This record gives sequence, structure tokens and C-alpha cells, in this order.
Amino acid sequence: MFQGLRTVVYQVKDLTKAKEWYTTLLGKPPYFDEPFYVGFSVGGYELGLHPAAAETTSGTSVVTYWGVDDIDTTYAKLIHLGAKARVPPMDVGDGIKVGDVIDPFGNVVGVIFNPHFKLE
Repeated sequence: MFQGLRTVVYQVKDLTKAKEWYTTLLGKPPYFDEPFYVGFSVGGYELGLHPAAAETTSGTSVVTYWGVDDIDTTYAKLIHLGAKARVPPMDVGDGIKVGDVIDPFGNVVGVIFNPHFKLE
């Protein structure tokens, strides 16, 4: 049934600013860029930006963790680019570290270093 995650979509009120911010963070432009959706390819997955409707509210109940090689450096870059610290990188056992921030658009962005995770 489920094959695995494919796409994470963040709702943003300013698509142009969000596209610029994520382009800087990821170090590459989106592969899909339209007024109704912007998509970045990230390690075989998609990070999408969608213009938020007036009734859309950002929340903190769901966290998607993006795999990284160096969580401390990545977390510092997120903060440097204007994200707000939420949960600083912490060891959760067995060499796994997680942390998350709030991006400038109100979305939770998680990062994880997991030396045990391998793609199927």
C-alpha cells in the first residue's frame, strides 16, 4: 500500500520570498516553478511550496525530518538564514540526532542525522 514518502509541501504566504529562501538553503533552484506551486528535488524527494490560502494556518503538530550528513552545521545554516530555533539538535539514542526550526514562513522544518537509515 504505502511505498514511502515522496513530497513534503509547505504552505507559504509569500511564494516569491519562500522560493528565494529555499533556493539559498538548498543551493539550487526549483525544478518546477509556477505561480501555483514551486518544487525542489531533494535527494530523490520533493520539497514543495504552495501559496497558502487565507484560511490556512501553519501548525507545529507534524514534523518532517530531512536527512542530513552534519546536523549541527545544517541547523546553524537554517538559523543563519532566518529560521527560528525550536528544538536544538539532540541525541535521541543510538547515534541518531534530531532538531527542528520554524522557517520564516511559519512551517516546522526538521533535520535528522541517522547513521542507520538506508534507502531501500
